[in-house]
Order: sequence, then structure tokens, then C-alpha cells
Amino acid sequence: MFDWLEMSAADLGRGIGDGSIDPVALTQAFLGAIDSHDARDRIYSVVTYDRALAEAEAAAERARAGQRLSLLDGVPISWKDLFDSAGVATEAGSRLLKGRVPEQDAQVLINATAMGLVCLGKTHMSELAFSGLGLNPMTATPPCINDPRAVPGGSSSGAAASVAFGLAAVGVGSDTGGSVRIPSAWNDLVGLKTTEGRVSADGVVPLCERFDTVGPLCRTVEDAAMMLAMLEGGQVADLRGASLQGKRFAVLQTAAFDDVREAPLAAFQDAVARLGDMGAEIEEIDAPEVANALQLSAPLFTAEAYGLWRDVIEASPDLMFDQVLERFRAGAGFDGPTYVAAWKSLEALRLEWDQRVASYDAVLLPTAPILPPDADRLMNDHEYYVVENLLALRNTRIGNLMGLCGVSLPTNAPSCGLMMLGAPMEEERLLRVAAAVEPVIRT
Repeated sequence: MFDWLEMSAADLGRGIGDGSIDPVALTQAFLGAIDSHDARDRIYSVVTYDRALAEAEAAAERARAGQRLSLLDGVPISWKDLFDSAGVATEAGSRLLKGRVPEQDAQVLINATAMGLVCLGKTHMSELAFSGLGLNPMTATPPCINDPRAVPGGSSSGAAASVAFGLAAVGVGSDTGGSVRIPSAWNDLVGLKTTEGRVSADGVVPLCERFDTVGPLCRTVEDAAMMLAMLEGGQVADLRGASLQGKRFAVLQTAAFDDVREAPLAAFQDAVARLGDMGAEIEEIDAPEVANALQLSAPLFTAEAYGLWRDVIEASPDLMFDQVLERFRAGAGFDGPTYVAAWKSLEALRLEWDQRVASYDAVLLPTAPILPPDADRLMNDHEYYVVENLLALRNTRIGNLMGLCGVSLPTNAPSCGLMMLGAPMEEERLLRVAAAVEPVIRT
């Protein structure tokens, strides 16, 4: 039974389909594992026992009647604490929102429920989703699977921990600058960043609405493809026969390797070499538009984030972690014309990028240039916090700035991910390529 906790969501769904797994017993196994785990209250902000069991019982009845809603009907998953859930606290990791209880589910939760997925509860996250580290002394800091002293990555920190520690089959998170991909990389998971606007953000607590995206953190590329369909209520991408033959990959040189640490660099180089050995064509490219786009990050991200949250923050700033408060307040330094001009410039840079990479199947770079930092030092060393947070998000932010879809895959080195960036709205194509890459770089 406890092997269930380590299985992919797709394999669990197949087990339910062939009758070897009972959805109620499966959900009880996950709930029992949550309650017995030492880090339970650092990973889950709320466990929705009644909802989970009711949904599992309904899934079991459908399975017996041969009326399953999807392959994942009856599979238990977790939700980051910024997805509205009716009658259950949704506080986005912030004391500023303490006691916030929405009246209805977020659209993606509605969609997933309609496909038969079981809601286990809500997971902790970085405060208002504005940090790539996962450190949150105001509510909780989840653990990292590879280092008990380290942060897990953020802002979808609890989402990653729930899967990595066997407390959910999938975690649903959000990614504004890397918040799905960083915790996925640091916890040896697959993380899918969708294109902005692809998956509904209705009922999702915002950070920067022009960059916010929704995506899964899971064990396999197959799970990521299935979860994309569950979140949209659509069709699952066909990954059958995925191959590296004839595939062309660009390795981005601009900015992506600045200050990269030894372990992530070695893992990336090994992964790329393996892909080349399997017949993929690898080319290094420079893209000056990436460096120019990164220079626009401050007005684009902080100005919008502070504009959305200024009144709430300044009403009770003492309720915030000072490092996150400082990052929000940095947005006050940019005026309206600067923000508008930055977006105008970014739109032109996106066109340059699209033209440069159009002939490649994906662009490759290390998901994060660093390993998970030490949590205690982050709390006590301001400069260390600032440097590590900016470095953690530097590579992933490229995908958000350029408006791309992206996926982080685990390599054979702990907490070192390989990121693949694809064209906007081309998630199915990217996932198919990722399905070919996955077995090559994980062994």
C-alpha cells in the first residue's frame, strides 16, 4: 500500500482503472501519511479530510460502474494556498490575508474536480508568492527533500514538498518568475510552467497578473501532460513514440551561466552530453535580447506586484517578513511611464527571441544556477538572502519575460534541474520532446 505514495499519478490512475487500487483506500493512505509526517504542518496549511474522502468515495463508485471521468479520476493531489477553495482558508502564505475564506473554488480546482481528482488540501508557500526560495517565517517553511537545513524553493514550496515526501501524487502551483520550476528542480520533480493565459487564473490570488501562470509539480512528464489537461478540462497530449532523433536544441549562453555553481553546471553539462550521444543536435546560441529583458525585471515585476498589493501591505506592514516587504516596496520606485515603456520594450524583445529560436525544438539551460541555500543563514544574512533569491530566479525568469512555456526535469544529480523552454502555447509539443529527454538524463 505504501508504495502508492511513491507512484506516479498516471500509474495510480491506471491502478484504479484496472481495479487493483481503491480510491478510498488510496486517499486514506495519503491522509494517514500526511498526519504521521513530522513536517505535516510545515507542508500543509489545511488538510481537507471530509472533501477528500467524499471525492474518493464518488470516484470509487464511478470506477465500479465503469464511468470514470478521466485516467486520474480518484487520484489525490494538493493545491498551493493561493487557489481559492470554497469554505476553506486561502491565505497565500501571508498573515495579511489571515481568515480569508472564499465562497467558491478557483476555476482550475473546479476543472480538476470535474475530472475526478481528489483534493487533499492546501500547501504552504512563499509570502504572497514573491520569493523563489520558499523561506516563510511568517507561516511555515517546508523542508527540502535533499537537505534538511535548506529551503525547498518557492514560491510553490509546499506543493513540491507534498509530492517529494509522498504526501500527494501531484502538487498544483503557480509560476510568475520560476515558482513551479525552482521547487521542482530542488526537490527532483518535473515542473511545468504554462504560457501566461493558457490555464485559467480565475480564483487565484495574484502577484503579477501579466506574468502569473498555473502549473503542476509532479513525478513524471506524463503526469505533467495529464495534469495540464485536468486543469484545463481538455485533451491529454499524446506522448507515444517520443524520440530524440532529429531534435535540435539550443543551449542559451547569454546570462544563463553567469555565476552558476559547480554542481548545477556539472549536472547540466552531463545531461546535454547524454542528449548529444542519443542523436540530438546541440547548438550554443547567444541572445542579447535576454540580457536586455532581464534588465527590465525590476519595473515589470515589482511595480505591478506593489501596485496590486500596496494598500493591503501598507495597512499592516509589520505582518510581513522584512525581506519580502522590502522586495514589494522596491516597486514604489517606478512610475507609470517607466512601467509602460518597459512593457513596450519587452514586446519587441520577445519578437527577437521568437525569430532567433524558431528552428529549435527547445532551448536548454540549468533550471537554477545554485543549489538550495541554507535556511538559517537566509534568516540572518540580508546580503546572502538577496543574492541567493535573485540567482535562484534568474534563469527561470527568462521564460516568464519571454512569454514562453517551460519544463524543469530532474537530472541524475540531486537538486539540479534541466530546463527546457518552448514557444508560447506549444505545451503539448514541448512535453512530447521532454518525454524523450526524461529517461536519458535521469538515469
